[in-house]
Amino acid sequence: MAKLKIKLVKSVIGCKKDQKATVEALGLRKIRQEVEHDDTPQIRGMVNKVSHLVEVEEVN
Repeated sequence: MAKLKIKLVKSVIGCKKDQKATVEALGLRKIRQEVEHDDTPQIRGMVNKVSHLVEVEEVN
């Protein structure tokens, strides 16, 4: 299964509560922190919700 490497590139300060919760649910706490998740529809939806805060890269 493909993986996604997700990197937080912008601060969540000033964002809506649901966006902050989504970033935390992805496992991101600090700027420039990277996490890997399986490429599932649920993770894609979370990334789409906070796409202005993160960078996504597909990893094989």
